[in-house]
Amino acid sequence: MAEKKSELPQPEMKFLITKIIMRFSLVPIVIGLLILIPSGTFWFWQVYLYLTILLVPMIFVLFYFLKNDPMFLERRTRAKEKEKEQIIIQVIFSFIFLSGFVIPGMDKRFGWSHVPVLVVITADVVILLGYLLIFAVFKQNSYASRVVEVEKDQKVISTGLYGIVRHPMYIGVIIMFVPSPIALGSYWGMIPMTTIPLALVLRIINEEKVLRKELPGYKDYCQKTKYRLIPYVW
Repeated sequence: MAEKKSELPQPEMKFLITKIIMRFSLVPIVIGLLILIPSGTFWFWQVYLYLTILLVPMIFVLFYFLKNDPMFLERRTRAKEKEKEQIIIQVIFSFIFLSGFVIPGMDKRFGWSHVPVLVVITADVVILLGYLLIFAVFKQNSYASRVVEVEKDQKVISTGLYGIVRHPMYIGVIIMFVPSPIALGSYWGMIPMTTIPLALVLRIINEEKVLRKELPGYKDYCQKTKYRLIPYVW
């Protein structure tokens, strides 16, 4: 069901914009350093193409939501989990996830993989499609926060992508990040990235406990939309 988009007062909007600029400007810097330092070179075209694929759509998405739904962006800037289980999952898999960027850098330095240019570009296209799927989810669900929580007046979204699976955003996350090492020219980097689905399964199990308990109508929604992540599988 549709949400009514909320506006932010001007002072809060300015603070939100400042926070977004500071936080999201770190994304290319952190990812770039994680890859380039182990690689020992700046001559790494796959990195710059990958960062472009990430950042250009992100800029358009940020401008879209600043105009149409700033409260959604405010929710997305929250990073502190309240659930103990989510904190544990986040800590463990953060190190594994980040290694998925370090290994391609090492791969570049030592020449472990030889990924054809066409395969690299195909992986970038897949990553972009994953990002577009996530954007579609964001447009449907203004309460798609980064942390597991239920807000006052939050409603169940049961139409669109949410009529197919209960957690469509996580499908986009898998599509976007699992092939990232291939886009960076590394087969070996796939090893840590293939743990992302496991991390999301653990997150979903805990998240649904919270939603069933605290979000009115979620139990009925689960009866209507039976599959959590992959239709006819789980």
